[in-house]
Amino acid sequence: MCGIVGYVGKAEAAPLLMEGLRRLEYRGYDSAGVAIQNGAGLDIRKAAGKIANLERLLAESPPKGTTGIAHTRWATHGAPTQVNAHPHTSCDGDIALVHNGIIENYAVLRTKLTELGHEFSTETDTEVLTHLVGECFEGNLEQAVAAALTQVEGTFGIAVVSSKDVGKIVVARRSAPLLIGVGENGDMATWVASDVAAILGHTRQVIYLDDDEIAVLGDGTYKTLDLKNINEPGGWTPIEKEISHVDWDLESIEKAGYPHFMLKEIHEQPNTVRDATRGRLIEEEGTARLGGLDQLEHEIDKAERIILTACGTSWHSALVAEYVIEDIARIPVEVEYASEFRYRNPLIPPNTLVGGISQSGETADTLAAIREAKRLGATTFGIVNVVGSTIARETDAGVYAHAGPEIGVASTKAFVAQVTALTLFGLMMGRRRGLSLERGQEIVRALRALPGLIEQVLATEEDIKRIAKDFQSAANFLYLGRGANFPIALEGALKLKEISYIHAEGYPAAEMKHGPIALIDAEMPVVFIAPNDAVYSKVVLNIEEVKTRGGRVIALVTNGDKGLDDKVDYLIRVPKTLELLQPILNAVPLQLLAYHIAVMRGCDVDQPRNLAKSVTVE
Repeated sequence: MCGIVGYVGKAEAAPLLMEGLRRLEYRGYDSAGVAIQNGAGLDIRKAAGKIANLERLLAESPPKGTTGIAHTRWATHGAPTQVNAHPHTSCDGDIALVHNGIIENYAVLRTKLTELGHEFSTETDTEVLTHLVGECFEGNLEQAVAAALTQVEGTFGIAVVSSKDVGKIVVARRSAPLLIGVGENGDMATWVASDVAAILGHTRQVIYLDDDEIAVLGDGTYKTLDLKNINEPGGWTPIEKEISHVDWDLESIEKAGYPHFMLKEIHEQPNTVRDATRGRLIEEEGTARLGGLDQLEHEIDKAERIILTACGTSWHSALVAEYVIEDIARIPVEVEYASEFRYRNPLIPPNTLVGGISQSGETADTLAAIREAKRLGATTFGIVNVVGSTIARETDAGVYAHAGPEIGVASTKAFVAQVTALTLFGLMMGRRRGLSLERGQEIVRALRALPGLIEQVLATEEDIKRIAKDFQSAANFLYLGRGANFPIALEGALKLKEISYIHAEGYPAAEMKHGPIALIDAEMPVVFIAPNDAVYSKVVLNIEEVKTRGGRVIALVTNGDKGLDDKVDYLIRVPKTLELLQPILNAVPLQLLAYHIAVMRGCDVDQPRNLAKSVTVE
């Protein structure tokens, strides 16, 4: 993995492909390359490191041709070198292929192909697939790709070109996102991309490929086929696919004057909450309307248990939701790591709802967990941010987070949008299960007030920046919180280690004395999330335990609370809201703290090392 873009049309392909790759830079990568049909063969250019290295290579002698594919790689098999970069070519150099995913049986295929005389030059699983297509090629590229994929085990989103079948790109997917862009306003061009951001400057008309579909792209043409039925009578008959319109625009994926996408997205969070709640709050009834769940009304009413499954930051949003939903809907909620869910033979009794949470809607582990839940008979729903994503299509129903495009690898506004959407879900369920009208109306009013309160938090950024300056050289951090703020401690620690590379851990505050207290000394900063809530006095005792052992304390406290003024080293003041919504507000200053520490350390906050925005392989 990580990013794919391809173009067939009338214009020179290379500049358009490079523009697409730059739009995909945010996803994280370690090398890049292009393959252009130039009339005499395939012109392959590859470079390790940043796209700028590839751009310099192309500038020396620009490739010519109107059909091509390009890729940014995030290494899975083989080191991030120029040789291992995509595209990979067949032995004769007539076929080039780019690939997101993992070919699980590549070792067996490599042995078989070696016995047939193929010679390999890289350590990658992708090169095996390229040689396999070459072995199957008899003049028609799509037939060769289809024949090769029948022998493959694993996941793939691929784009393939051949110098012997010109003006054509063949693409296919299985558990790795891929879409087709259809030219607009008379533009006779066709695109393929793993992310709509790559082609948004040229078209908003897209077709989302489903698993085991193959498509053949030409100059202003396309056809999609069912890979599973390709060898059956009529298997080469095109299948009808709906064209979707993307509402995002180029402005939404630009920095808008901010130094980094991450900071821009932190500051977009007031509007994120407005967008996530717009048209969904009904104050007179004290509830939320979630049209995407209408078809599950019966299942929601008879549900006896909810399982939420997710990875990373989305898992933290599910942990917050566990507290919120159990409190206001009075139904048991269980939160599962999606990466573990299907491997532990899960128990899913009747009347269980299983929700998958994913910003991209393509997270491989979350998608696999949802599929396992469906196999076991559960009703499934999704909380995703990307319209048309695989989880959105494969769940029984769902709710869009409406965060808009999130470019920074470390999630910020998508987290807040997920927690907001899950709170709306809990409110809807609560009102259907006995939550009082007065309490429902109180929650609705608090949700409407939340954007203004987030703006108040953002106004304290300079204060947070001064704190960051004092801790930019720390080697370790500890984050502590209780109740629904424990997941915020986890999220705060994750943000810091993701972008600053400082080791950080989150714990329930009461668990500190069961082990982590051994780490406390003057070199260990401790961030306490200490709003004036039901467990405030308990958290104060934990703070005193840290101070007694020489620890330096940063405390998030409620505006107006003076109880910790002389007990801690640094204070971050946060407006007060309902206790169940306080975690949303508390997440924002921790995002800012992590961001400014990382910037002061000279880290690449938008593209942290080793991380990918959307993890589409296990």
